[in-house]
Amino acid sequence: MFDIAPSEFLLVAFVALVVIGPKDLPKAMRVVGYWVGKARGVARSFRQGFDNMVREAELEEMEKRWAAENARIMAEHPVSSDAESVAAAEPVAAADPAGQAEPDAAVMVEKPVVMPAPEHKPAPHPDTTPS
Repeated sequence: MFDIAPSEFLLVAFVALVVIGPKDLPKAMRVVGYWVGKARGVARSFRQGFDNMVREAELEEMEKRWAAENARIMAEHPVSSDAESVAAAEPVAAADPAGQAEPDAAVMVEKPVVMPAPEHKPAPHPDTTPS
């Protein structure tokens, strides 16, 4: 964007040193740094707002395409009203081996018990056994 060569930067620094003076130059650099930081913050905020608008527009476009694709699929595969489709649409209950629990009944599961591993003591080497 703004291209400042090192030689141009040195020229600007030398002119600032001559015009402002060595005594007030640090204060001037702090003020310039403050305003450059403010400008960068405004630019970052503007860029984020622009990116958010683009992202929202892309999401809306994708939602429209998904809705059109969904409508196309639903038109290709219409839902029939005969008894077979109703039976096929019902969820199949899991087989209970005891045959006692209802399909919608809640299943109780024990909370696992976590225990520390037993300490492992290596067996003594046969050559080091006391005699």
